[in-house]
Amino acid sequence: MTNKLRSAGVLTAVAVALTACGGAKVGEAAKPADGAKECGTFNLAVSPWVGYEANAAVVAYVATKDLGCKVVKKNLKEEISWQGFGTGEVDAVLENWGHEDLKKKYVTDQKVAVEVGPSGNQGVIGWYLPPWLAEAQPELKDWKNLNKAAAQFKTSESGGKGQLLDGDPSFVTNDEALVKNLKLDYKVVYAGSETALIQAFRDAEKNKKPVIGYFYEPQWFFNELKLVKVDLPKWTEGCDADPAKVACDYPAYELDKIVSKKFADSGSPAYELVKKFSWTNDDQNVVAKYIAEDKMTPDAAAEKWVKDNQSKVDAWLGK
Repeated sequence: MTNKLRSAGVLTAVAVALTACGGAKVGEAAKPADGAKECGTFNLAVSPWVGYEANAAVVAYVATKDLGCKVVKKNLKEEISWQGFGTGEVDAVLENWGHEDLKKKYVTDQKVAVEVGPSGNQGVIGWYLPPWLAEAQPELKDWKNLNKAAAQFKTSESGGKGQLLDGDPSFVTNDEALVKNLKLDYKVVYAGSETALIQAFRDAEKNKKPVIGYFYEPQWFFNELKLVKVDLPKWTEGCDADPAKVACDYPAYELDKIVSKKFADSGSPAYELVKKFSWTNDDQNVVAKYIAEDKMTPDAAAEKWVKDNQSKVDAWLGK
């Protein structure tokens, strides 16, 4: 979920980032069937949230076990992953959150990437409250009432204002613009990661602490804690066209997949797998929970899900 407001300043980092982030093949590779094209190396980008890691775990597992691919996972911020399409360092991004600017640059203008359809996941981004707070102060579910309560959200990091807690700075976020344009007496403070954001909400619920923060779906954590979404001004077409002037909620995202043009034209069976890969938010949340909460390795989590959902996998493989 790379921040679309941060398109500058990362272009020169791609060479370093791509060479620094390596990966490893998953499990033991299968041998291709007689007459089938060898898969070879499949370079799979992995963005820094566990839902994406769940996508990558399952696709990598199937690519290795069923197609005989050598899967190389590359842990990269999403925008840097897109830069890898032109260099051959990245073959596929499995979960893209909008990014019309990046599509224009790499798909339309440079023609080094192609869209290959939805992942099946529906994305939601917004501001959330822990359940206890939403129940105790239901008025906080309306953004118009947030200034009246700003004092209770102050922290040592928020500079005398209410704290709006965000996650990884690279995630898609309009929050700084929203706070400014809605004239809210809040300061965006970054927790630093998805894990830190989850822990903040968990601690807030357990200890009855006031917290308001950025969060998103699909997300396994909702199975543990039913966070309550704040109603921001309704999103309408074009209301977020100028990042500096955003004063509306986030749109609904139909998450999709992007691959390099070279990969799409390669005839690799891994491309066909990526193209056909599709599952639900619930599917992703199951695997993400295995990884994040049950502490399974991505390979073990993928293996468990695949065994329980073989018919879906067979459809991806054209069986």
